[in-house]
Amino acid sequence: MQIVIPRIEHSALALESIRLDDGAEHAVHEPDLDSLLFSVAGSGVLSLDGAATRFERRSAALVLAGEEATLVAGGGGLELIRATVGPSADRHAPLGPREVVVGLDGASSEQATGSRSFQILFGPHNGSTRATLFAGYLPPGRAPWHYHLYDEIVWVPEGPGMLHRVGSEKALGADSAFRLRPHEVHIVENASPDRELTVMGVFTPAGSPSAAYLAPAQ
Repeated sequence: MQIVIPRIEHSALALESIRLDDGAEHAVHEPDLDSLLFSVAGSGVLSLDGAATRFERRSAALVLAGEEATLVAGGGGLELIRATVGPSADRHAPLGPREVVVGLDGASSEQATGSRSFQILFGPHNGSTRATLFAGYLPPGRAPWHYHLYDEIVWVPEGPGMLHRVGSEKALGADSAFRLRPHEVHIVENASPDRELTVMGVFTPAGSPSAAYLAPAQ
């Protein structure tokens, strides 16, 4: 287990990566934290409340605070990231029935800024009232300078990309991760000339990833 983005003061979010060998078990139980899991590679089985559900690659799972779940890696092992959301997060009203495991292949695509799009895996519509977990798809190039009202952690499966903040730049390669605080002006650039860049994001309060506000010209 490796802490990718640790918890900080005034933020409910943290992110870690987990690698399990074939057949290894991992308990997911946090009295006060919601856990949002995403399978990067491999597969396994998630058991919660006596029900076992396949946890395939490109799938996400939700384990709420106080629940006790067990994840068992299948053949070839399992790589995943886990975002945890603390009780200080403002909670959105629930909008739909709870789901435990969902896949990107079954999630609908929505439009974000410009030609960027996203797929929501978990949010208020399916049981995650503290945070939204989504996949974003960025075409080559960059969006305008902008900011969000929410607190966010972003993980990049593969590069190349570039994170632009006012006064700094950071290259984004495979397994890069970064935090964006509310009102922090930034650009996430796809530095590839011809390939879409995928990012995974989790933010709180839960809502729509497309809620962005243009900043004055830099």
